[in-house]
Amino acid sequence: MAYMTDIEIAQACRMRKITEVAKDAGVDEKYLEQYGNYKAKIDPAILKDLADRPDGKLILVTAITPTPAGEGKTTTSVGLTDGLRRLGKNAIVALREPSLGPVFGVKGGAAGGGYAQVVPMEDINLHFTGDFHAIGAANNLLAAMLDNHMQQGNTLGIDPKAITWKRAVDMNDRQLRHIVDGLGGKMQGVPREDGFEITVASEIMAVLCLSSDLMDLKRRLARIVVGYTYDGKPVTAHDLKAEGAMTALLKDAIKPNLVQTLEGTPAFVHGGPFANIAHGCNSVMATRLALKLSDYTVTEAGFAADLGAEKFVDIKCRMAGLHPSAMVVVATVRALKYHGGVPKADLGTENLEALEKGLPNLLQHVRNVKEVFGLPCVVALNRFPTDTEAELALVEAKCKELGVNVALSEVWAKGGEGGMALAEEVVRLCEQPNHFGFTYELDQPIEEKIRTIAKRIYHAKHLLMLPAAKKKAAELEKLGFGDLPICMAKTQYSFSDDPTLLGAPEGFTVNVSNVKVCAGAGFIVAYTGDIMTMPGLPRVPAAERIDVDENGVISGLF
Repeated sequence: MAYMTDIEIAQACRMRKITEVAKDAGVDEKYLEQYGNYKAKIDPAILKDLADRPDGKLILVTAITPTPAGEGKTTTSVGLTDGLRRLGKNAIVALREPSLGPVFGVKGGAAGGGYAQVVPMEDINLHFTGDFHAIGAANNLLAAMLDNHMQQGNTLGIDPKAITWKRAVDMNDRQLRHIVDGLGGKMQGVPREDGFEITVASEIMAVLCLSSDLMDLKRRLARIVVGYTYDGKPVTAHDLKAEGAMTALLKDAIKPNLVQTLEGTPAFVHGGPFANIAHGCNSVMATRLALKLSDYTVTEAGFAADLGAEKFVDIKCRMAGLHPSAMVVVATVRALKYHGGVPKADLGTENLEALEKGLPNLLQHVRNVKEVFGLPCVVALNRFPTDTEAELALVEAKCKELGVNVALSEVWAKGGEGGMALAEEVVRLCEQPNHFGFTYELDQPIEEKIRTIAKRIYHAKHLLMLPAAKKKAAELEKLGFGDLPICMAKTQYSFSDDPTLLGAPEGFTVNVSNVKVCAGAGFIVAYTGDIMTMPGLPRVPAAERIDVDENGVISGLF
């Protein structure tokens, strides 16, 4: 049987005009800034006008540790929201925007899949409303003003060897990780080592996603630390008088984007920090807007619960004062067998022994949600045709031992109809009492906060702070940054900092090589393992399969 690709399904969809979607969401046209017929930005003034309206329930969709077999977190988020609407509930989904790097690299598009997608899929996966371009421009304006200050006399006394601010481009380009620039003579700049980050790793992306309004954005931009003086004092964007112009570049990017699912459900798609090197959540403004307009807001955080969910709780919820009602942990039998040691080519064959060996990965994420975050949760098991009844029964039995139900999810094949069972369980969980809490306390020392995450969330035996990291943590505490939350930069492929350790490894050590303050975003980044802020393209990049015909119809964007 020939299946339609994701892009073919999306292109066959008869989309509703965005004015109809906005009306359905409760957004008056006076707040609507249309980008064509099927996407729009929302004037943030609506949040002031909705201030007295009570918030709906907030549901986070997270997942097990990702594998090449796929889990389907965004697909589940979309299908769950459509399923809630089919139950007669007022529901809205809030998602991140895809980065061009993964779109042309390994992952491909990130607008859901099958019959649980947000559309217009091509626009969302490519330039969309230009938010990422604006973020990159603001990032690079700050870099240009920094280097120009040094060229024009360096009255602030910036040490060129202590600059922490990098340039940004929204593309996987390993060639730009480490560069030397300013060459060519006295008038061409100050020669120094430099580098690029992918735009979604830029602190400005995090700043935009954590800002509550335009003026909060401006204040946060002003606090960004770009480097240090010769005597060790931090230099900020405000010192360079850059925050006003940067805010001007971002004044439209901060407005939430409204699109729709294949079933016409309103969807806010806004912001997109990576979860392995940033905080991995869509914008606070989009989430708050969805909460005011709906009874149920479904959102996601990047990668597994050890990264995305932890940062959603300890950074986003803490800063924005959000209180989620429930979490969904997405898993597949295929992925669990991969964690149990089965090669990708053999995942379609029943293997209860391998499944049992891989199940601890799921169960550890579930325990973290229940015992660390204090929230009720359900396991959404994305069903594949090769899954056997015995395999499904084993997953259900093991989850029941933890007091957690399993809901079979068939949203990829059936859209909202395939998510109704999951939606019913989510509605039930949202009425349960919860004991929502954070992983650590802000007044703990930096190293102790990192150790608490490593032990409580990753279940590491030891934390090793390398000398450079220890020294930097002490310096940051002395400068007054010690009470900020932690943003772990860690591989997404393991609970540990070693991507080859699958399942639920034990007895390992988390190694922290460096720490850095993101004072504008309001967190400390702790770098572990070999994590990089500029990915590279694979041997066969997804870009090789993407094409466009004479009518402008795009193909290969899966």
